[in-house]
Amino acid sequence: MNKILTSLFAPVVVAGMWVSCTNDNVGPGEVNKVNPIQISSRISEGTNDFAFKFLHTLQKTQPANENMFVSPLSLHMALGMLLNGAEEGTADEIRKALEMEGVSIDDLNNAYKTLINDLPVADSKVTLGLANSIWYKSGFDVKPDFQTVLKNSFNAQATGLPFDNAAKAKINQWASDKTNGKIQQVIEEIKPDHVMFLLNALYFKGDWKHQFDAKKTVDETFRLQNGSEKPVKMMFAKSSFKTFSAEAYSMVRLPYANGQFNMTLLVPKGQNTVDEMLSSLNPDDWERLGNAPETSIEVGLPRFTLKYSAQLKETLKKMFIQKAFTSEAELGKINEKADLFVDFVKQDTYLGIDEKGTEAAAVTSIGVGVTSAGPNNRIVCDRPFALIISENTSNTILFMGRINNPESK
Repeated sequence: MNKILTSLFAPVVVAGMWVSCTNDNVGPGEVNKVNPIQISSRISEGTNDFAFKFLHTLQKTQPANENMFVSPLSLHMALGMLLNGAEEGTADEIRKALEMEGVSIDDLNNAYKTLINDLPVADSKVTLGLANSIWYKSGFDVKPDFQTVLKNSFNAQATGLPFDNAAKAKINQWASDKTNGKIQQVIEEIKPDHVMFLLNALYFKGDWKHQFDAKKTVDETFRLQNGSEKPVKMMFAKSSFKTFSAEAYSMVRLPYANGQFNMTLLVPKGQNTVDEMLSSLNPDDWERLGNAPETSIEVGLPRFTLKYSAQLKETLKKMFIQKAFTSEAELGKINEKADLFVDFVKQDTYLGIDEKGTEAAAVTSIGVGVTSAGPNNRIVCDRPFALIISENTSNTILFMGRINNPESK
């Protein structure tokens, strides 16, 4: 059975080309278009289960007092590329971590292809970019079948280079180009045993459907988790939004543009910390929010930007991916002669929120080496809070974050 999913981002990079879905594409008298996205309910539910498991696991490996902002979709797709190069137990572990047990690789690849093709054009007023690439060391033999499936299912461009400083600069330039300059460095060094990098880039830019009035932005106090306070620029908007109230938190969903993409804000209740709130967040409450009626409510949200970077090896080990990071890795579908392993999985992200809308970006990079080498009527984010950016018809979660200390200007 197919499930219609709804998502969040707008400029799209596919196979090295930008597919732009902005207001400039809508001529006089034209109707702004919303295009539903259809993938199987099994895969949709699995990707959301992965998103929440990833969030909960990452919490345990990151400092509690720092900001955290990640893209489950970018990580899922990058690991999906790696899965196509894995065999036997290594493939089983990756599939289990992705919550895709029982799903054929062909069905999963078709779902990735659908998201790559359809997310960028889901909302004519949102810009969403989604791109994949493979970079391999000159002289390293990459199986043609692996390159073909990544090209056909992921629109991934494959490039062979001497792995020197010029190669590092070229890879980082690709990441910058695909994220509108928001993420400029993802590869910090190329080690002698590195033979391949798999990259996924995700970029989103959308204006609020109900914009915050800049004239109402005021100086407010933000209470930090350690009990201290700091000034922020607090934006306010009042309109009808979907809201849901659980024991530990309140949620409100702010749509972008035509309503195909949303940002969901989560604010702790009572004495709950943001980490306690996120630990109790579950797919059932996420579904209840989606089915909730709209309620007239005022929302306060700090204006801020942040950059975040996380090494994900330890997080993924806790999510059952073990063999891929060892000399026992089975990556024979990439190259059956070399003893390959995954050296690192890293994600770099950017988030900017202001009165007009949101700009967000993520790049997930995988380094492969050789071993021989009841809602209130007012919700104000004036304390550590969380947010989720998602698409409606596919129910795909693009970004999730914990904001402990916003830098507001």
